[in-house]
Amino acid sequence: MTPTVLVTGATGTVGSALVTALQARDVTVRAMTRNPGHSVPGVETVVADLRDPGSVAAALKGVDAAFLNSPSAPDAATLQIQFADLARDAGLDRLVLLSQYAARADSPVRFLRWHAEVEAHVHQLGLDHTVLRPNLYLQALLSFAPTIAKGWFAAPIGDAAVSAVDTRDIAEAAAAVLTSAGHAGRSYTVTGPRAVTHDQIAQALSTATGREIAFHDASADQFTAALTGILPSWQVDGLVEDYAHYARGEAAEVHTSVTDLTGDPARDVTDFARDYAAAFTPAVNAD
Repeated sequence: MTPTVLVTGATGTVGSALVTALQARDVTVRAMTRNPGHSVPGVETVVADLRDPGSVAAALKGVDAAFLNSPSAPDAATLQIQFADLARDAGLDRLVLLSQYAARADSPVRFLRWHAEVEAHVHQLGLDHTVLRPNLYLQALLSFAPTIAKGWFAAPIGDAAVSAVDTRDIAEAAAAVLTSAGHAGRSYTVTGPRAVTHDQIAQALSTATGREIAFHDASADQFTAALTGILPSWQVDGLVEDYAHYARGEAAEVHTSVTDLTGDPARDVTDFARDYAAAFTPAVNAD
């Protein structure tokens, strides 16, 4: 019998890539989205909201494994813990939890504390589970696309190197864990093949786009000012903490989990820049 895998956040960056990765494997994919207008092509789509336990319980019916992604919300940990409890109650065979690099309960970074709280809860549920801890997403650069198209981007990170990872590799690693044995109780730190500075990222983008793109170091206050009014204050404060963590050189370790789990090398920043070059190129007016 073909197993069924539920993917939460199925229209997001990691979730959509995971749906694609799972479609290449011998599983039935059930894509969960909270937006009734967002159907996922080629797979079963279920509408459920992590804030509505009844809808989540219905989405979990008949499911063998689930991928739990963190929502962008100040109560993300509570919502994930509730999902994990519902998965246990549903008799789920396997849960794969998307956490974050360096998650720990005593971290000065709120996001890392939240992830550590969820990890600790899942560990004591008695459920077959695996934790993936990815580093900074290369696809996070897409949020800088408007200024990169003008030739620059800025962040409060200085010359610190980060082993940033492509979300497609996170998805491939998750697909492997969801569909193969031997991962129960394991935690995998998921990184790119090397640690890179933002100057090196700018160089890769320059090469891929054929345009000069510069990185400017910014202060935490400048970064906060640029994001205020665009993101909620809790998220801005959390991102500032994230970047302080990167700037301290705490996210530079390279792990081989992508290759270990998928058999393929992790994508380099040059691969990312080549594949997404169009997103960082100024739009050409039709007239």
